[in-house]
Amino acid sequence: TMRTVLNSNSKVTVLRSDLHAVIDQGFLDVPGNLFQMKFRNPEELQNDIELKCLKDLMSLLAPSTDIRVLLNCMSSNLHAFVIQPSRSKEEFRKVASDFQLRWNFLLTAVSKALTLNYADSFG
Repeated sequence: TMRTVLNSNSKVTVLRSDLHAVIDQGFLDVPGNLFQMKFRNPEELQNDIELKCLKDLMSLLAPSTDIRVLLNCMSSNLHAFVIQPSRSKEEFRKVASDFQLRWNFLLTAVSKALTLNYADSFG
């Protein structure tokens, strides 16, 4: 379980290192390379909400981190980027659906990259 991973100093250290490597070294298999920020216009940056959420979670990932801290981080980001900006139920549904789709896609790409390049993360 996640709690077991968080209680292991060595597993957390390996996971953090591998997550940073996957993102920094461009191992993620995503169209248009989500992680090349230099040449992107402001409208495209709107689509980087899920990457910001992941990086925020990664910054909190440490040995003995209470899982509630990670959940609160995700909750705060969802409130700021999905719930608060929505002006109607219909807009909320669209924004939430888009976020969920992109978030699942990002996590799938991260899992695939970790599996192929850093199998120790799943130790």
